[in-house]
Amino acid sequence: MNIGIVSDIHCNAAGLERALALMGDVDELICLGDSIWEYRFSNEVAALLKRREAITIVGNHEEGFFGALGERARARAGNDPALMAWLAAQPPRAALERGGKRLLLVHSTPWEPRGDYVLPGSAELARFAEADADIVLYGHTHRQVAQRCGRVLVVNPGSAGDARDHGNGRRLSCAVLDTASDEVRFIDFADPRRDD
Repeated sequence: MNIGIVSDIHCNAAGLERALALMGDVDELICLGDSIWEYRFSNEVAALLKRREAITIVGNHEEGFFGALGERARARAGNDPALMAWLAAQPPRAALERGGKRLLLVHSTPWEPRGDYVLPGSAELARFAEADADIVLYGHTHRQVAQRCGRVLVVNPGSAGDARDHGNGRRLSCAVLDTASDEVRFIDFADPRRDD
């Protein structure tokens, strides 16, 4: 089974569309949170994820937007109430079984308190081995990771909307996971909102 993975779109609908085009035909699409950015909502991003029936979890940006401090942002003219309700109903984590593998989807970390930035090369990556899963998919850092920690394969696709990864030349990225082979294919691409 081939699973397309995006994260940290941050309202960049053009970046998400490019990622989906570059991934090609995948059996399923997963979004690991932060589809929106701070107190801004994107009807286009939410509609695309919903239309693609993406398994979507929320990240810290959704938690802020849908929390007490996001009241004014939610009331902004132009926000689609049905799409906001759809995104607000998504969980902060999900456990799936695909291709005989147990997948855990989190935005930042499988442990509490959530929110740590576990970067490539960090000693904290070893803690992912404690997860009750074969594969852990996470986002939050905007940095690509494909690393085995104990028996757990840990994957971070980078960001499909806000490039911060010096390891790939600060390009946007997504990933495709083959659950049969555990092969992870990263796809790097320029931000379509920019001329470079």
